Amino acid sequence: MDGETLRDTLEAIVPEADLEALARELRVIERDSKRDFMLFVRAMILAAGTARGGVQADAMRRYLDLRAPKVTRQAFYRWFDGPLEVFMERLAEKSLLYAQSQEMDLPYPFDIARDWHIVDSETVKVRDALKGEFRGCGNYAALKVHKRFSVGCGAPVWYHISDACEHDSKHLDIDASWRDLGLLIDLAYVSLERLARCRDHGVWLVVRLKENWKPSVQNIGSGTVTKTFFKGTDFDALIADGTLVLDGKVVDMDVVLGRGATKVPMRLCGVPSPKGYRFYLTNLPLSIGAQHVCDMYRVRWEIELSNKIDKSVHRLDESDAERPCSIMTMVHASLIATVITSLLAHKHNLTTRPAVRGAQRTAAPMHTNLLARAFAMSSTGISWAFRLAGDAAVTEWEQLAIYLTHVGLDPNWKQRPSVLDQMRGWKDQTRTRRVARG
Repeated sequence: MDGETLRDTLEAIVPEADLEALARELRVIERDSKRDFMLFVRAMILAAGTARGGVQADAMRRYLDLRAPKVTRQAFYRWFDGPLEVFMERLAEKSLLYAQSQEMDLPYPFDIARDWHIVDSETVKVRDALKGEFRGCGNYAALKVHKRFSVGCGAPVWYHISDACEHDSKHLDIDASWRDLGLLIDLAYVSLERLARCRDHGVWLVVRLKENWKPSVQNIGSGTVTKTFFKGTDFDALIADGTLVLDGKVVDMDVVLGRGATKVPMRLCGVPSPKGYRFYLTNLPLSIGAQHVCDMYRVRWEIELSNKIDKSVHRLDESDAERPCSIMTMVHASLIATVITSLLAHKHNLTTRPAVRGAQRTAAPMHTNLLARAFAMSSTGISWAFRLAGDAAVTEWEQLAIYLTHVGLDPNWKQRPSVLDQMRGWKDQTRTRRVARG
């Protein structure tokens, strides 16, 4: 990462001229002499990673650290109103659109689609006094963030906020906009209707097999089969009578789920693991083997790491605000901070990608969590860099980029690369040396 990349990314998401125009349109800016609005916005986003007190209090400290006009705490908190909530929502939409426009880094076999999205949700608890506005599943107040995470750019590309008591599945709608995309979801989103909609809209899919589903086997491409069977035999019955033996070999077969008009043809892939076989449903072609299908589903863990950054670094669930508009404003600020740091890590990994596709990568990848923490620690310097011009600005941005790169690199990339990193070319060098030594 260099200074130009760092500045361009931040200016694309938080452009000063555009945001001031938007603030005037929404009537957020009313007393310019009393508030430096751009410093205020950047303080909210950049202070999400600090931990010196309440989230709003940290935003105020960061704002005053930047030598903004002095303001009392009571007056500062009054700035978090309805128009500011709408402004931050629009700013979040801008950051998500920018993430969607990035160059994709999709290794085989993810390159079969234009991108792969992982869908999941995270719950954010708030003050119990707000149970009327944010309904939780129990006797508490909470909201839920429904997120779509891009494997190609390593960042959230869409999110939606609802009451925490609402089921995740109703917030995933497969329509024509999903065409030529891939989808990784957990069992909370799996239904026959959703499988059929993926088929109808040309969406690639990898999911776990639900325990209570009864797929009927049409053909077995790989696996140990001891005798012939009738087409359409129940999968569990084949295992029970010994026709299909789970002896540690990979299983790959064509199955049909549902009955009548709801029949959905799928592939069923079984891969042995230390805890027994794991079975996955997919509509990927046979050219992508069952082991690759298993590895692709394991990449679903990337959204869990993104959720961890939201909460452990950008303090998504630590808001102690008393008004719904204040809570929503800080939720948007935390998620925008996650988008920024995720895209910075993605751009660094793109610049270190080898020229030959599929070659081993020898430069350390960026660890998004470490980068997010370093980004929060540099928030004051980043805000001041926006006010500089000429050579002084170039030097300051370059120094910030050097620091963020040094601190944000993954220290364990040779010993414990993630599944996605291994697909992209970062090899487990410790294992490679052990194999070489026999």
